[in-house]
Amino acid sequence: MIPTHKIIGFMLLIALFIGATTLSAAPAVIDTSQQTSIDWLQLGMGLFGGLALFLAGLDMLSNGLKKAAGETLKVLLSKLTTNRFMGALTGAIVTGILNSSSVTTVLVVSFITAGVMTLSQSVGVIMGANIGSTMTAQLLAFNLSAYALLPIAIGFFMTFIAKREKIQYYGMMLMGLGLVFFGMGLMSDAMGPLRTFEPFIEFLKSMEKPMIGVLAGAIFTGLVQSSAATVGIAIAMASEGLLSLPAGIALAMGANIGTCVTAMMAAIGKPVEAVRAAIVHVLFNVLGVLLWLFFIPQLAEFATALSPVAEGESLASAVPRQIANANTLFNVINTIIFIGFTGWFARLAVFIAPEPSKDTSILIEPKYIMEDTLNTPSLALGQVRLELARMAELNSEMFSNIRVATVNQDRKQLKEIFLKFEKVNILADAVLGYLSQLRREELTEQESFDHQAMMSTTIHLQNQSSIIRNDIAEILQYFIDHKYKVSDLTKEIFLEFYHDICVTLEDSVVVIGQNDQQVAETIINQRRTIKHYENKILSRKSNHLGGEQDDYWKMARLEVSLMEKITRIYSLARSISKQVMHPKNAS
Repeated sequence: MIPTHKIIGFMLLIALFIGATTLSAAPAVIDTSQQTSIDWLQLGMGLFGGLALFLAGLDMLSNGLKKAAGETLKVLLSKLTTNRFMGALTGAIVTGILNSSSVTTVLVVSFITAGVMTLSQSVGVIMGANIGSTMTAQLLAFNLSAYALLPIAIGFFMTFIAKREKIQYYGMMLMGLGLVFFGMGLMSDAMGPLRTFEPFIEFLKSMEKPMIGVLAGAIFTGLVQSSAATVGIAIAMASEGLLSLPAGIALAMGANIGTCVTAMMAAIGKPVEAVRAAIVHVLFNVLGVLLWLFFIPQLAEFATALSPVAEGESLASAVPRQIANANTLFNVINTIIFIGFTGWFARLAVFIAPEPSKDTSILIEPKYIMEDTLNTPSLALGQVRLELARMAELNSEMFSNIRVATVNQDRKQLKEIFLKFEKVNILADAVLGYLSQLRREELTEQESFDHQAMMSTTIHLQNQSSIIRNDIAEILQYFIDHKYKVSDLTKEIFLEFYHDICVTLEDSVVVIGQNDQQVAETIINQRRTIKHYENKILSRKSNHLGGEQDDYWKMARLEVSLMEKITRIYSLARSISKQVMHPKNAS
């Protein structure tokens, strides 16, 4: 079966061939003296077709980057956020590479939820993400549309011919990059006739008024849900001499506000951590725009000083770079100004979105898995891992309840076990449903192995809880109901056995949540100790089976059955650990 991205690539290549033929047939220079009317159909096709290719290219570029480096960048982001400055730098790097501030924000939310990062630390990362998002504009300002078909062709054949997944993803990135520039070229050429269309020129002049420009940029970005598209169109218009630098800056500022619409919409119905991260994003961007709203001329002068018009160069060819530089300067200076107030941003976000009151009718619900991350499988699998660690923790608590129930003959502990069993089942159903949705996405080879391991781990954990609830707890309840007296030595052996299994289940939480191979190896190597307990219990029951007590065999049967159930719990924990040690061939 041909992968989806290859089919899309083939279709886009056909569309590009048609587009390139159309452009080559059009006159290279527009004779404005003879132009009497505008072909709006042709203009609309060029503009919106170019925008479609531009957005498709951005999506392909982003997907290729996420698949090639998503896991590495996730680790980088979790490790390098020790303080607000490193957080901002890391956020800028990760967003610049992933070409998506929204993915960075989702990563941040998952780290806050997992307790890896505080909300205050995340503010610096979100600020840095704004800087990273300007890298696309810097790239677009090079105006390489004339050479766009080269990376498209190279990327296309890399995607089709290469057998290694990494090479295919690099091909996706190249093809996406080429599509971005080709789409820019189509938009730029399509807008050429508008240079003599008076109403449009008057409209563009009105955008030099800060409020109108910012509003236009915000509305357009909110509609297409891509700040890069807004800045890209601004650069395309500037390259045709249609847009002045102040108007371009106003549009870019508006794009910073418009992108907040996407963040807020994505946070609806999500955990409170996601809402707070979105609020921080909105506060930072809106305050930043308000700060510069009446200083756009000064920012334009600064950008012009950084990228002056070279000798022999037209103003239209310099403005795109100046818009890109102003956009980067805007976000860098805002980050420098606001980085000292990360704690204030965090407290304000908590004030606006306080912890919601818990619905007592809901027994438990998933804490980490979110549908927003399904299109980033490496991130989605990381969230599943955290949810599975919750299930493992519940199993550990259930077995600890068993130990207390054995010592104290306490029925209340059994009720706790029944309640936690229901919680594990709810989480297991949610995780398996989420993995089912994730399987519809295009996964790398490693992600497919991880997906398989996660599915298997979910079932193993559910089976563990079932054994504790339906087998061990039932045996203990029978002991309590019939007032069976276990000998002190047998009780001591079982309590030692319980203790070692409790430690194993606690270690399983670490193995699953942190993918810790060293702890996994410890669990695997515990097999000999477990066998030792089995032999001690069997030997003791066998030696006393022919004793004076006629119904001793009934007690022996229950105790051996109890031993087998506990051993089964260990076996499942061992299987989970083997998957961590050897994810490709675990059995």
